[in-house]
Amino acid sequence: MSSDIRPETMERITTPELAGAFIDEQVEAIRSQVGDKKVLLALSGGVDSSVVAALLIRAIGDQLVCVHVNHGLLRKGEPEMVIKVFREELGANLIYVDAVDRFLDKLAGVEDPETKRKIIGAEFIDVFAEEAGKLEGIEFLGQGTIYPDITESKGVKAHHNVGGLPEDLKFELVEPVKLLYKDEVRVVGKELGLPDKMVYRQPFPGPGLGVRCTGAITRDRLEALREADAILREEIEKLDQVPWQYFITVPDLKSTGIKYVEGADGKEEGRRYMGWAAVIRAINTVDAVTAESVQLSWETLCTVRDRIVSEVEGINRVLWDYSNKPIATIEWE
Repeated sequence: MSSDIRPETMERITTPELAGAFIDEQVEAIRSQVGDKKVLLALSGGVDSSVVAALLIRAIGDQLVCVHVNHGLLRKGEPEMVIKVFREELGANLIYVDAVDRFLDKLAGVEDPETKRKIIGAEFIDVFAEEAGKLEGIEFLGQGTIYPDITESKGVKAHHNVGGLPEDLKFELVEPVKLLYKDEVRVVGKELGLPDKMVYRQPFPGPGLGVRCTGAITRDRLEALREADAILREEIEKLDQVPWQYFITVPDLKSTGIKYVEGADGKEEGRRYMGWAAVIRAINTVDAVTAESVQLSWETLCTVRDRIVSEVEGINRVLWDYSNKPIATIEWE
């Protein structure tokens, strides 16, 4: 499977048996390509990079060096899950980089969505390059390129190519799942023993919560977004039918609310305060080119609403975005 063109005769990987055969084939291919050299991988915790990491660990063990950069824009619990699964359970050679302050300081006061994306991408490249520069014997770069990345982007997408490699990093690529579709990657991940929360992880934009904390990002609003999003995910995961994608956006706007506090006489009294709105977005789609809003049950919406306004500091309203694509996009930025 050295070509970038998927053979028409290639059987779709839909069963554990087919996934097992694919894994065996790729383990041999990786060992043949890499030999006794080291491979560097930017491990985001997303489906594609996680499956590639698990494949490489099976093939070459500690010859793989994973770098997980926490830029402060991940969802609640994601950095901890990456560390638990890969370092503690799979024994990966994992470097964890806490770059939260570095990213958020660069983003402070930046409102334009495209500028935010460029800052996040450029800073990720810098952090990754710095970590790579500390290592010796690295000759290969592992990437979670999948087949749609090749067919839709005429090459590797930016979030798989670490935003575009610096000129001085001359690595040969290792791309074991580049001929697979996303559903096939998930089947392979299951067969490799990755947890369901990682294998069936929601689609997540490269800039992370940076495009869901619209406008200029502040740390308090970002944290409110992270907590509200975790509540939505927790409640929707209880449903029998789960939408293709669901998340919270917290726009840069405030409205009047009422907060009950203890007064001077010891009794509760309502006081006005300005708080943010959490916006629920849930959609179904086949190709992400078009998307339809999912009609969540009133019971689910009320449960999410009540939990968010009572558990998340700074949010006093919960809204439901039931726009389709087009005319709305899936993400707000």
